Amino acid sequence: MTRVNYRQARLKRHQRVRLNVSGTTERPRLCVFRSLNHIYVQIIDDSRGHTLAAASSLDAEVKEQSKQTTKVVEAELVGALVGKRAGEAGVKEVVFDRGGYQYHGRIKALAEAVRKTGLKF
Repeated sequence: MTRVNYRQARLKRHQRVRLNVSGTTERPRLCVFRSLNHIYVQIIDDSRGHTLAAASSLDAEVKEQSKQTTKVVEAELVGALVGKRAGEAGVKEVVFDRGGYQYHGRIKALAEAVRKTGLKF
């Protein structure tokens, strides 16, 4: 019986999704990467290859607020921060790229926090 390599399975799902999901100037891609301890988010215009806004749980604004919180709460803080930075960059709509992760837990909390800032998926 073969053993499931979760990292390889996630990368395979991510590549499959990226064939269809691409960021444009009108609707950039909201890309999520989740490590064991941190979460990283970028808003990327794939047509130009530029990152318009980014946030992570390592940012000073998030780090000071999330000293004794859970990773889900930390993801909500990162989502609110990237939503605020996207608004400052003039982004109103995005395409959500969950990076091959399941839509629950930290990914869901981040997406809902971004939606609360007014960014449309």
